[in-house]
Amino acid sequence: MGAYIVRRLLLIIPTLLGIMIINFTLTQFVPGGPVEQIIAQMQGEGDVFETIAGGATETRGNVALGDNALSTKYIGARGLPEEFIAELEKQFGFDKPPLERFLNMMWNYIRFDFGESYFRSEKVLSLVWDKLPVSITLGLWSTLIAYLVSIPLGIRKAVKDGSRFDTWTSALIIVGYAIPGFLFAILLLVLFAGGSYWQIFPLRGLTSSNWEELSLLGKVGDYFWHITLPVLASSISGFATLTLLTKNSFLDEIKKQYVITARAKGLSERRVLYGHVFRNAMLIVIAGFPALFIGIFFGGSVIIETLFSLDGLGRLGFEAALARDYPIIFGTLFFFGLIGLLIGILSDLMYVFVDPRIDFDVRET
Repeated sequence: MGAYIVRRLLLIIPTLLGIMIINFTLTQFVPGGPVEQIIAQMQGEGDVFETIAGGATETRGNVALGDNALSTKYIGARGLPEEFIAELEKQFGFDKPPLERFLNMMWNYIRFDFGESYFRSEKVLSLVWDKLPVSITLGLWSTLIAYLVSIPLGIRKAVKDGSRFDTWTSALIIVGYAIPGFLFAILLLVLFAGGSYWQIFPLRGLTSSNWEELSLLGKVGDYFWHITLPVLASSISGFATLTLLTKNSFLDEIKKQYVITARAKGLSERRVLYGHVFRNAMLIVIAGFPALFIGIFFGGSVIIETLFSLDGLGRLGFEAALARDYPIIFGTLFFFGLIGLLIGILSDLMYVFVDPRIDFDVRET
């Protein structure tokens, strides 16, 4: 197992490097870079994309085209001194060739120096740290709720396969899966957050304004009071896949010979189900917990965060992409890419934990 872990850890280096190279290369051809954003704001145009649509004959974002290309490089910059444009490029580091910028960036990232946001005047790590509570809240609780509901439901559906219970629960699951998370969030707001009916839950934030004045028990209650609606909205579509995966895993195991033998020996159905079937059937479900959590954690819905006025990583990434805030984009991409690859290794270790018979070092000959 140790050799397998070492191989996987070594594979992280080329994988992460490939991710960064592809994304860095793509940004060199995307119009509307940070310099153009600044110019658009100075010209009072508000949005750089309006000027891009105005007819740039050759717009290449941050790729230097030469001093004589100012009129086509930055549409809207005509009339601004070339020295000022050069100073902006130097400030953002775009006076250097792309290869040199990429190598400098990777050297800093290796030392976990992710730089400072172009437009927020704050360290990238500090920004990510400030947004983590929201993303952890949505990711962790949505994953836990999905498992706590889906596993018992999936087992019940497997035991009652083909019954009325199996049929109508399948229908409900499919309907829930078909409803977009943001639409369900709007429905919850309308019904329970003072939209048109009941004012039961708060409309925004993770905590109340008087959070510091509350007792420990009051803080816990206030926290769960705030997260109820956004967590429900973000987890609604996760039930279907996990429930059906649990059901199918149990159905496959129930039909195997060892289950028939256990029943023939006179073991109770509960003993057979939870003493023998459960461990084998839940292997793929339990081992997938880290991957599911990290998927919800990274892929938190921007719309849900916006609807509930939650300032999480989803909104941070979306706003950084719009503003072409490259330190945030590349810094979070590197950091979360590294975490995602490590979580992949953790998922494999979960397989071994659930079923020690698995050995990744064994090779077929």
